Amino acid sequence: MMSITVQLDLPEDVAAKARAKGLLNPAHLSRLIARELADDEDGRDFFQMAREIRSLHGEPMTMNEIQQIVDEVRAERAAREAGH
Repeated sequence: MMSITVQLDLPEDVAAKARAKGLLNPAHLSRLIARELADDEDGRDFFQMAREIRSLHGEPMTMNEIQQIVDEVRAERAAREAGH
């Protein structure tokens, strides 16, 4: 693990509210930074996936075909939930 010192210049009311909510404690800041980095990686994964999908051969699905699949999934979910 690496230790880094960060200095923030915040208005007093913002600093007081952040401190009261525990937003300035090191554990919370570490989680916040890790989550932001994970979000960045997720975004890159999405764009890579989009490039891969566009590179597939064949005709894209029509909106009617997509809607039919969505309707089927919703019907399956409704039937499953009704069975509980």
